[in-house]
Amino acid sequence: MIDPSQPEAVEWTVEALRAGSVAVIPTDTVYGVAATLGHPQALDRLFAIKGRPTAKPLPVMLSSPAHLGAVSAEGGCRLMEFAAAFWPGALTIVLAALPGLPIQVVGRDGSGQPTVGVRIPAHALAIEIVEGCGGALAVTSANRSGGRPARTAAEAVAALGPDVDLVVDGGECRGGVASSVVSFEGSRLRVIREGAIGRVALEAAWDAVGRGR
Repeated sequence: MIDPSQPEAVEWTVEALRAGSVAVIPTDTVYGVAATLGHPQALDRLFAIKGRPTAKPLPVMLSSPAHLGAVSAEGGCRLMEFAAAFWPGALTIVLAALPGLPIQVVGRDGSGQPTVGVRIPAHALAIEIVEGCGGALAVTSANRSGGRPARTAAEAVAALGPDVDLVVDGGECRGGVASSVVSFEGSRLRVIREGAIGRVALEAAWDAVGRGR
């Protein structure tokens, strides 16, 4: 268990992740379990540890919008204005995936095109860790698939057991609710999961950025 108040906490966590470890980290919503995109075996372990179906891709956490181009070529003005209304924050946006991403983070849209879910957390420690890992990190909720999300490090450990290599105890997550998830079908917003941000707020923001175009 790592105490983030220790000066070396971020360095230790980043080194472990870069070496292929799987780590539990705090975020702005709930605790997450993370692995770097460059370690396929660690990504596979995330599925096994959670009991997550392999057909359900892992979301990617970014440290800033500057790293979006590493995972997706999408980035039009309306999209970025919409994202800016909620990022950093509890919104995962499903976008077209760039070729070459690990299969563990790539899904498929209705027409079979590759997609990737991305978000930027409103959590300074999480952002530091993600930035230290190159600006992108696979992070999914630190609970068994279908189980209750963990708001504390202790809840995450109780759910996942001894299979994780490292746990960063950042106290209780203030959000406690998983991120909302959206995608786009042409100019239409699709709310895949209504989480911390409600459907009404999401649709209102999308309409607002569209009116000026």
